[in-house]
Amino acid sequence: MSLVVLGTVALDHVKTPSGSKKDMLGGSAAHFAMSARLFTDVHMVAVVGKDFPERHLDFLRRKGIDLTSVKIGSGKTFRWSGEYKKGDLNNALTLATELGVLENYAPEITDHQKHLPNLFLANFDPDLQLKLISQVKSPQLIGLDSMNLWITHKQKSLRRLMKQVHLFVANDAEARALTEEGNLIMAAQKLLTMGPKMVVIKKGEHGVLFCSKKFKFCFPAYPIDKVVDPTGAGDTFAGGLMGYLSKAHKVDEKSLRKALLYATTAASFNVQAFGMGRTAPLTMREVEERMKHLVKFFAVT
Repeated sequence: MSLVVLGTVALDHVKTPSGSKKDMLGGSAAHFAMSARLFTDVHMVAVVGKDFPERHLDFLRRKGIDLTSVKIGSGKTFRWSGEYKKGDLNNALTLATELGVLENYAPEITDHQKHLPNLFLANFDPDLQLKLISQVKSPQLIGLDSMNLWITHKQKSLRRLMKQVHLFVANDAEARALTEEGNLIMAAQKLLTMGPKMVVIKKGEHGVLFCSKKFKFCFPAYPIDKVVDPTGAGDTFAGGLMGYLSKAHKVDEKSLRKALLYATTAASFNVQAFGMGRTAPLTMREVEERMKHLVKFFAVT
């Protein structure tokens, strides 16, 4: 089934120990869609400025992503500049942020998209995420991502939003910040009391934890010997997760386990190149092959 994603589409300038790249296609919605498109039809809801390169829009269309609800604003495109230091590739140092057209943006979707069954709210202002939820009709699965910025400055809106979603995705630092719990199991359980029926906590190179009231489990990350650029890895993970669940037409323990394996595998490709250098040409055949290695990596015989 089709999937709608709300998030940012950005121009990124990233520096890592492996080098630097400027004006790369980035943003939470873009990285999410590049992963989710492997499993299902993706409808993107976002805004870019008049300065946004047409080649990037053409590229997204060629990947099969529906851009009907991507607006072209009169200002400049959202830009993010960040750096990853050697020895700490899990945390980005933000050097500059230019909101541009995001400052006056209100998401809108078509009548057709209002009736699509699956919605993911990628990292974005929770007030705008709430506005989009108010437009959808009888969604079957709503997923949500956030970040420390919104936890710190818009926690009231975020908590109101969490009561309306089925699946909440956070990294370990975000989960601890929102719950004030040091232990991740305790943090996951506390997040469940805030509204969502399912919680996924990403632990970077240490894997992922899933928790619901019925069951919980965890998987390790795929072992990567050289990380080039981690930007967008979490969004790529979420795209694999929601993409597979949309394709599976059901949410049970078996489908969730498989979805998290696909998500973990997709994220492992993302970190191996700058931007979407590795995920853009990615095929399901490559994902399936690597996922077999991942399962073999932790399977007990």
